[in-house]
Amino acid sequence: MANEQGVGDLQGLRIPARSPARHFDWPDDELVRAAQGGDVAAFGQLYERYFDRVYSYLSFKAGNQTEAEDLAEQVFLKAMESLRGYKWTGVPFQAWLFRIAHNLLVDSLRRRSKRASEPLDEALPDRRREADPESHLDEKLSREGLLHAVERLTELQQQVIHLKFAGGLSNAAVAQIMGKTEGAVKALQHAALQSLQRHFAKQDVSEGALR
Repeated sequence: MANEQGVGDLQGLRIPARSPARHFDWPDDELVRAAQGGDVAAFGQLYERYFDRVYSYLSFKAGNQTEAEDLAEQVFLKAMESLRGYKWTGVPFQAWLFRIAHNLLVDSLRRRSKRASEPLDEALPDRRREADPESHLDEKLSREGLLHAVERLTELQQQVIHLKFAGGLSNAAVAQIMGKTEGAVKALQHAALQSLQRHFAKQDVSEGALR
């Protein structure tokens, strides 16, 4: 992924591939304040801390590695541009960051739906597909089956599944992002998983009848 080679150049500011050790154990609020004061390495630590989670969340829905990486970079660029206006008022930086990711993802998917062209991951070269086409096809069918099942859920249930399992976030973090209580998030997750379980159980029965 992109951050394996270092954070890179965002908005003309070169962020070091590894932030200084003094930033490593800082909590988010201290890193944010330092970054707001012009400490580029502090923002670099926030990038390293959350890039993988943001990328995983975006990749699950976008379905294409290149697009997900581009979107993830846009998330952190947007965060950098808006950081001075961010205030620690009960909304953790992580929740604020994932809200940016969610909004950019929605905009990207909306633009994609308007384009009358071939799917992006068919248009772009994929070394894995060229090296092992059968494995790639199995992976794609499995992923598309999961996406199709998730899309049958309510919008709130989908958000919980994406944030919990693709983003790897805790119930508390998901609650902050969605503006819900942790109890509501747990209830949504429970209902979503039950729905998915029923869907796949029916699918297994149908496939068994065709054998």
